[in-house]
Amino acid sequence: MIRTSLVALTLAAAAPLASAQTVSVCVFDVIGANGDFYNLVKDYALEMKAQGVDLTLKPYTDEGVAVGDFNAGQCDAVAATDIRIRPYNRFTGSISAVGAIPTYDNLKTLLATLAQPKAAPLMKENGYEVLGIIPAGAGYLFVNDRSIDTAGELAGKRMATLDYQKDAIHMVNYVKATVVPSDITNFAGKFNNGSVDTAYAPAFAYEALELYKGIGDKGGIVDYPLAQLTLQIVARDEVLDDDTAQKAREVAWHMFPQAMDLIRSQEQAIPEDKWIRIPDKDIEGYQEMFRQNRLEMRDGVNGAPNVYHPKMLSLLSKIRCASNPAAAECTADNRE
Repeated sequence: MIRTSLVALTLAAAAPLASAQTVSVCVFDVIGANGDFYNLVKDYALEMKAQGVDLTLKPYTDEGVAVGDFNAGQCDAVAATDIRIRPYNRFTGSISAVGAIPTYDNLKTLLATLAQPKAAPLMKENGYEVLGIIPAGAGYLFVNDRSIDTAGELAGKRMATLDYQKDAIHMVNYVKATVVPSDITNFAGKFNNGSVDTAYAPAFAYEALELYKGIGDKGGIVDYPLAQLTLQIVARDEVLDDDTAQKAREVAWHMFPQAMDLIRSQEQAIPEDKWIRIPDKDIEGYQEMFRQNRLEMRDGVNGAPNVYHPKMLSLLSKIRCASNPAAAECTADNRE
């Protein structure tokens, strides 16, 4: 009787392993398998095992190739930046809307909201589903000359701009700078060798992509979050059932503190004298400039690309005004 009970217990314990679902994931990290964000996805995969899903990860240093392989059916899912995710989900792809999330507290509120079951319908679009969103850090402007500290100073400057990032191209044209088409594999090299005057990246790029070389003795990093970048995990809609997909998003949300510890350590590792601090009075002007551009890119007017999802912009506006109700935008007639 005891032997039979032991056998039954052993089989019961093994059952979840036997029925584990295998899902292949193309994972982008500019550093590859040794990168911090690849390791975050590894931790995500470890947590997903408890949900009966065995994620097999394949690292890519070229985001375009990772997305291409996903499109070709080489992987069941892809982990890439929200900029690349836009074709699959315009709503979550609008998280990085220019100037829309000024603080990490605002980002925390947003991601907590999106991890709730009531947000699940918005995670599905075009036959794809977002299975998790992990912070990748605020995007900052790296410049080779500290005098480039206002929007006006950008006029005529050469800016490395991702050729598939339509909103960035619109903003560069708006400030009358010069677009230098680039991609994730070569923008850092262009900045470091002086081919461009400015580049846009999270703090991790200072060391990982050696952007300190492009900064040199005269440059710096403008201390204003142009956008909040996120790593998003997207799968074809049929890969996971609805309950498991919701659990996957909750797993990613629970990794928020771990991701933010990493991001803050990367930002704090940059020498203080490399940061270019912006006066509050100038920030207010930039916020309104970015807001007007977001409205244009929501509606596709004045030559702007129609890239931002109205519902995401509205949600972000509510979050900003909850944390800063005195802001002028909160009483504007054309509030997002």
